[in-house]
Amino acid sequence: MESVTAVFAGTAFALFGAALLIWTGARTIHRAPVAHGVSPVASTALATLFGALFLVLGVWCFTRI
Repeated sequence: MESVTAVFAGTAFALFGAALLIWTGARTIHRAPVAHGVSPVASTALATLFGALFLVLGVWCFTRI
């Protein structure tokens, strides 16, 4: 039963991380703000960091199957 939970969590984390990285990249390419009211460099860096973190966390969950 733990494998079902690991697959669900891994899928959720991996999809969210990948989507966040793709969205951040698209906003950066179009020179649009990633977050309003925040420094563009800080918001891009944090969004990239958390996107990569969630993607790695999803892969880690898949290794626990």
